[in-house]
Amino acid sequence: MQQELAADQQFEKTAAHMTYPQIMHRLMGSIRQYKGAAIATPLLVLGEVVFEVLIPLLTADLIDAIKAGADLSEILSTGGLLALMALISLAFGTAAGLTCAKASVGFAKNLRKDMFYNIQTFSFAVIDRFSSSSLVTRLTTDVMNVQMAYMMLIRTAIRSPFMLIGAFIAAYTMAGWLAVVFVVVIPVLAVALLAVVRKVTPIFRRIFRKYDALNERAEENLSGIRVVKSYVREDYEKQKYDAAASEVQRDFTHAERILALNAPIMNFCVYTVMVFVIYVGSYAIVSTRGELLDVGQFSSLITYGFMMLMSLMMLSMIFAMVVMSEENARRIFEALDAKTTIEQPEDPVYEVADGSIDFDHVGFSYKGDKNHEALREVDLHIKSGEVIGVIGSTGSAKSTLVQLIPRLYDVTEGTVRVGGVDVRDYDLDTLRNAVAMVLQKNVLFSGTIKDNLRWGKQDATDEEIVEAARLAQADEFVQTFPDKYDTHIEQGGTNVSGGQKQRLCIARALLKSPKILILDDSTSAVDTKTDKLIREGFRSYLPETTKIIIAQRTSSVEDADRIVVMDSGRINDVGTNEELLRRNAIYREVYLSQNKQSHDEKDLDELEVSEDGR
Repeated sequence: MQQELAADQQFEKTAAHMTYPQIMHRLMGSIRQYKGAAIATPLLVLGEVVFEVLIPLLTADLIDAIKAGADLSEILSTGGLLALMALISLAFGTAAGLTCAKASVGFAKNLRKDMFYNIQTFSFAVIDRFSSSSLVTRLTTDVMNVQMAYMMLIRTAIRSPFMLIGAFIAAYTMAGWLAVVFVVVIPVLAVALLAVVRKVTPIFRRIFRKYDALNERAEENLSGIRVVKSYVREDYEKQKYDAAASEVQRDFTHAERILALNAPIMNFCVYTVMVFVIYVGSYAIVSTRGELLDVGQFSSLITYGFMMLMSLMMLSMIFAMVVMSEENARRIFEALDAKTTIEQPEDPVYEVADGSIDFDHVGFSYKGDKNHEALREVDLHIKSGEVIGVIGSTGSAKSTLVQLIPRLYDVTEGTVRVGGVDVRDYDLDTLRNAVAMVLQKNVLFSGTIKDNLRWGKQDATDEEIVEAARLAQADEFVQTFPDKYDTHIEQGGTNVSGGQKQRLCIARALLKSPKILILDDSTSAVDTKTDKLIREGFRSYLPETTKIIIAQRTSSVEDADRIVVMDSGRINDVGTNEELLRRNAIYREVYLSQNKQSHDEKDLDELEVSEDGR
């Protein structure tokens, strides 16, 4: 756990202090097979720019030739050459557009893939750092914005400097000092853009955090839509969503207003410079009668001026896009570079001998802080094949205790052993394949019932599926469906009841034939009779499997070999149902409160018998 805490601190430090170029360099690792298209794009853009810059030079010569009285054949030949150069430039531009699209879309695809793959490696400690809505935003909106920025960087950001430099060289060749006027505007624009960036960057950082909150509200509402409707809280949910959406709108509007200053600043510079150039150029033509500057040169100078200034305009747009995408790139980097805190050992053990479990002086804290431990001084030894019940009040760390067995979390102190081996010495897949866990929140995935059950065993036969479902008391209701085991399950299992979902999840776990089976309050939605039948099925189907049953109902654990009573992160007592009823106040209180009616009826019967005997 100390390693987890150190990893968290290092991660936050790295993400916060890396520059945008460093982050983008890291993200560029996702280009891979699209590297050829990414390299080809700037080269094609360079070809496009070369011909675009040459066209005004040739146009100036054509104008001067016409002025000097050139014949039709000379005009047509020059015009034909201009048309050819325009077509070549167009071909280069079209090809650059195609390669740019291929590179940027492929980059986005790989980025999403790499991020999703990395998310699959996250330990629970890392998952706790991100909300699901935040990860969805990073996989969608953030990647899209970075894709757009990348598209502009490999095409427009290459084209604009090339065009600026090429146009300036050509303009200086024809007009000398007059071309320098166009360059003077660059420092003015740079200062203005820098001021805009410094103002808008923290706003975008805040916006995307609010995007996460907005998506979280939408996700929460949709997952709990039945509760919303049953309590007639649609208007309340609308107000909450509107408030979150309005916050995003206000911040985004504020940021866009600041970014919009780019346009008037640019227009002011462009038109000021152009007015100056036109005035001075016209005066030079008239006063020197074309000796210093001729009409053809002047027209090309105006063209090159617009090229340079439009290049500056495009650079400012790129600058704004990059500013917007910086926070997106940083958020993607966080998800992409987050490392699991559960590492594979150097020389892992690939076989779990049996289902025995030993907790030796175990302490655990979610934050690695010994002063705020969820579990403290836990000593518990479970024999292979035992049925262990775990009971305790809400917040007593029952779920935390069992999550240490398959290494969903690592202990802060002490040791957890399975089959006599420290869980940290096992190959992770080996350990987790030996432990089947039905979590508190039962999840079914979109697909058929068969597809969901085969999560427990990929090559399970139809007979094995039916047998597991029968033992989990699921076969009876599955047979009532028109398509039976080919019935489609909606995302999250919304088209089956809570009790049906639980039984299907139990059947899925049974198919693993694990050495350890953990049920974390997994029968809370089924009736006591069905609960009893499920437990009887465990004994017959998996007699050698260690079974740990976490429950709120004492009836679910009273026939266990031993019952563990948890209280405030500690083991309060361990014993059989009868032993705990005699000596443990916590268990006795829970038992009597849940069985009060039956006990009252028993006492009444005993009273009636005694009165009859009298």
